[in-house]
Amino acid sequence: MSLATRIIPCLDVKDGRVVKGINFLNLVDAGDPVEMAQIYNNEGADEITFLDITASSQGRSTTLEVVRRSADQLFIPLTVGGGISSTDDVNQLLRAGADKVSINTAALKRPELINEISESFGSQVLVISIDAKRSRSSSGFEVTTHGGSISTGIDALDWIKEAIERGVGEILLNSMDTDGTRAGYDLELIRLVRAISPVPIIASGGAGDISDFAKALESGADALLAASVFHFGIYRISDIKRDLGRKGFTVRQGNQIGQN
Repeated sequence: MSLATRIIPCLDVKDGRVVKGINFLNLVDAGDPVEMAQIYNNEGADEITFLDITASSQGRSTTLEVVRRSADQLFIPLTVGGGISSTDDVNQLLRAGADKVSINTAALKRPELINEISESFGSQVLVISIDAKRSRSSSGFEVTTHGGSISTGIDALDWIKEAIERGVGEILLNSMDTDGTRAGYDLELIRLVRAISPVPIIASGGAGDISDFAKALESGADALLAASVFHFGIYRISDIKRDLGRKGFTVRQGNQIGQN
């Protein structure tokens, strides 16, 4: 039996609230993260991802509390990212109830962090978050930070290869060109990364129409992350899974796995 496709709502958390915008700009309050995580858990989400987009020292304490409260309510894996720069940060989050952590800027600053986390906790807990943007780099995509506003000049595929070699367990692949636009996932980017990656790819950025999810899977994604289409009630998780099941993809329905 093939692994079930995971549908993952993403909660961008700022000062203890979920926010959503386009390319991380013009942020709109979308609700309480613990309440939203519980709703998505009940609606059939396969995982939940929290990203602390402010990641200040205040944000870290806020995130730990949100993680603790959410972990008490959730029966699915919880991934947390934002402001993680040491194995101690990872340890605190795992003790608070996170199942996985997502790192981005800190790994770019000090790639050895990937090795340290993987060796201390196992690669299965480590997700590398890639905010990729079209550029004149060799692959046509470069890595950005700060919500796509700062270019690193690092080729996205080169960085992904290095991160895999250092021990990441999954890739959260976010297209800054499509993030928040609801114009569809960046299929070209997904295909390029699939060609070099032996680890699972979580596609992120641009989900809008229900058909976008199947297209991302056909392009090589293993899991699908979305935010605004769920937060603002455009689609329910069950709608996505029903459509994917009809198209022959294996999805988890409650405690069942099937194609319907």
